[in-house]
Amino acid sequence: MTTDSAQAQWTVQALLDLFDVQPAGDDTFTAETGPAGEDERQVVEGTQVLAQAIVAAAKRFPDKSVRSVYAVFARAVMVGAGPVELEVDVVSEGRSTATAVVTAKQNGKRCITVTVLADVPTSDVIRHHLPRPDVAGPDEANVSQMPMDGREVRVVDVVDVNSPDEVGPPELFAWLHYDPIPARDDLAKALIAYFTGHLGISTTMRAHEGIGTAQAHLTVSTAPMTVSVSFHEPVRWDGWILYTHESTQVGAGMSYVRGAVHTEAGELIASFAQDGLIRPLRTTDTAIKEQSRL
Repeated sequence: MTTDSAQAQWTVQALLDLFDVQPAGDDTFTAETGPAGEDERQVVEGTQVLAQAIVAAAKRFPDKSVRSVYAVFARAVMVGAGPVELEVDVVSEGRSTATAVVTAKQNGKRCITVTVLADVPTSDVIRHHLPRPDVAGPDEANVSQMPMDGREVRVVDVVDVNSPDEVGPPELFAWLHYDPIPARDDLAKALIAYFTGHLGISTTMRAHEGIGTAQAHLTVSTAPMTVSVSFHEPVRWDGWILYTHESTQVGAGMSYVRGAVHTEAGELIASFAQDGLIRPLRTTDTAIKEQSRL
């Protein structure tokens, strides 16, 4: 659940089509899980379902803009185990703001909950934002092997984000380029949210020699457990975008990573945070196939 090696045959357009959930009744939407990848990984990316929940909430509140989401990944969603049902429980819906809890179910079991805040943006009273970090640009960054047709990933100062031999400060800077870049606001936000869970655990492990996400599900148990994203209006970009990751704490089996998403021109379009699980692999877990471990 840390990289996209399981989705090598996918395209950005196919991913956007997957995000575009369809109504299935009052406040209910249906989402597909998509195919297994070349390594037969059976666990669906949690942020894929988060992206689908963002689109569901946007369709439920068409006159508002999704401004923040907080997801808890309680149970794995599995590839090929049936579609995901998204239930939108509206907590409040006013003229300016709306709040809902989107619950993702598969085969009747609750797997993921996403709390959504939507609003009607207004003109500024005051304005400032975190500057884009002064790091090497995409032309100087290292190409990362996260294959998806239409997407390029380049990481600053790191060759292999999964390697135990990559040791440095607990921070990662990743440039992304998408083709196509969605024009729809909800799909743009879904695409931004999708990558927020991918490099958090690698960021934490980078500060510790001899451990990396290449060992995930083999000798160490890892999984994103929560992701929160705040979207700063407007969420529009051209060219490359920069994901900044900083791990501020790890211990007691959990890590915390915070981050930001800037355009190449320097505009801050989103902020995010992740709680990640990093624990010894229980001996009983070895009875579970690697592709099906959380």
